[in-house]
Amino acid sequence: MAAAIKAINAKIRSNPVSDYICSTHFWGPVSNFGIPIAAIMDAQKSPDLISGPMTGSLIVYSLTFMRYSLAVTPKNYLLFGCHFINEASQLTQGYRWIAWHKWGGKEQAEASGAFGAVEKKANEVADAAKSLAEKK
Repeated sequence: MAAAIKAINAKIRSNPVSDYICSTHFWGPVSNFGIPIAAIMDAQKSPDLISGPMTGSLIVYSLTFMRYSLAVTPKNYLLFGCHFINEASQLTQGYRWIAWHKWGGKEQAEASGAFGAVEKKANEVADAAKSLAEKK
């Protein structure tokens, strides 16, 4: 049985493409792409939901691993691309957080009534959920 597993592994590793797909140089960045995808999806949500400290940490994290991806041998360009996209999306989120919390975005939204309308709708949904729960 061990000989069969060794033979299968040798067959997979003999092809450069399948060898790369079976390596951590491929699966590490692929699994890591969840972070930038989430940041891109969060760009459509309210800036009130953004965590400033977490965004700052992810900015430093992506910069660090962009450097690391080019320092290892062989260079991992897929990891670099993942962290480049994450860096850009986290910088966007950081800008949105600063604009909302530090540059008066929250006050402007409250003054225009946009923030109040969202809060009112959320309260309506919560009340509807409570009434449904009471009926059961």
